[in-house]
Amino acid sequence: MPFSAVPRILTAALLALVLAACAARNQNPVAVGNDDDDAVCQGRGYPQGSPEYVACRKDRDVQRNAATARSDRRQRDLGEYMLNNPVRP
Repeated sequence: MPFSAVPRILTAALLALVLAACAARNQNPVAVGNDDDDAVCQGRGYPQGSPEYVACRKDRDVQRNAATARSDRRQRDLGEYMLNNPVRP
């Protein structure tokens, strides 16, 4: 392998790593235990289609959206901290 090809390979590897990290950032968080909303709500004894079942599914959606918002807010706060405090490690 010629010596001049090494920087190109390292650049390509770094670019692939950065793109993989960006792709993983937009994934929704997985619930603890990797449980299914339908299975959880039916496991609580709510028959599918009942008002309690619908409320259970809505509550789980709200919890998931809140977790995503918290994660996004923490990531944004960390970025702002890093921009505002470049001297501190």
